[in-house]
Amino acid sequence: MLKQHVDRRVRDAPDAFVFTGESGRTIWRGNFNQLVKWSDAVTAIGAPGLHFHDLRHTGNTLASRAPGASLRDIMARMGHDSARAALIYQHANREADQGIADAIDKAVKAARRKPSKRKPKRAAEGDGPAAEAS
Repeated sequence: MLKQHVDRRVRDAPDAFVFTGESGRTIWRGNFNQLVKWSDAVTAIGAPGLHFHDLRHTGNTLASRAPGASLRDIMARMGHDSARAALIYQHANREADQGIADAIDKAVKAARRKPSKRKPKRAAEGDGPAAEAS
């Protein structure tokens, strides 16, 4: 299906757009919803009110949660030169922070339950109950 679309609708040039409007012009924010009947499509899948940009936000939020994903990685994925926009998607890290805090709490509690391997300190001469009794 995509090959047929490309053969029929995409001009033969390295900078050609794969998806265009009926006239062959680029799709832009102002004509996208009407061209693809976005409102009908999202209603049909049970997500009325979903905006196309919500997909970008969700994708970048999920990407920011990927193990090892840095701010620079998210910036490259989004096509931004500034960290400011990429930081918006880092709110997902709040969930990661809670997971980290829970893991630390669990580790501390487990360590407290384990018997100590250290020998108890010996009382110094003159300390303790025996010294007090004399």
